[in-house]
Amino acid sequence: MVENFGDAPFFADDVPKVSIAAMALAVAEVASVGLPTGVNVLRNDALGALAVAAATETSFIRVNVLSGMMYTDQGPIIGQAAHIARTRHELCPATAIIADVFVKHATPPAGLSLVDATNDLVERAGADAVVVSGAGTGSPTDLSDLRSVAQHSHLPVYVGSGATAETIAEILSIGDGAIVGSATKIDGIATNPVDPERAVAIVRAASL
Repeated sequence: MVENFGDAPFFADDVPKVSIAAMALAVAEVASVGLPTGVNVLRNDALGALAVAAATETSFIRVNVLSGMMYTDQGPIIGQAAHIARTRHELCPATAIIADVFVKHATPPAGLSLVDATNDLVERAGADAVVVSGAGTGSPTDLSDLRSVAQHSHLPVYVGSGATAETIAEILSIGDGAIVGSATKIDGIATNPVDPERAVAIVRAASL
């Protein structure tokens, strides 16, 4: 999955058009090796991600806030599930939507439970898979949260943060997969280059 992680601080839901153009070039280059490729336009420009997907035949997009609302450091972000569903149908109907529930670096509205948010995401928002994360980038995902979401979702459920070589096996015993970034980097720091040995260790641990 390709993200514009270096663009921080992020725009909430409408990134500059030059960023969309740059993402399209980057995704096309990555996809040229023949692997299934996804895109997440941070912070939450799902329509921009769909534009990239349509131009590059991307396999999936990730949407941090697809339904409901979350309080973030970019301010309140409101999901645009209806608009996203219709745009996908028009531009790239084969592109899957992987959506976060209680996305990291965000706070849910008072009174909204994880189970209720999961039900809304799964039953009403048009998601094809669900992501469960910890509090922030690289933060461990609470396995009780993962179990709760998995129990209330008929869709695939992925961990979105904190997976390591030591935890990946247990994660995969509950969920269907994991998005791994920080743990593959030198010293486990998200902004560092990839450490091939750390990446291989995670893949090997996941294969056991």
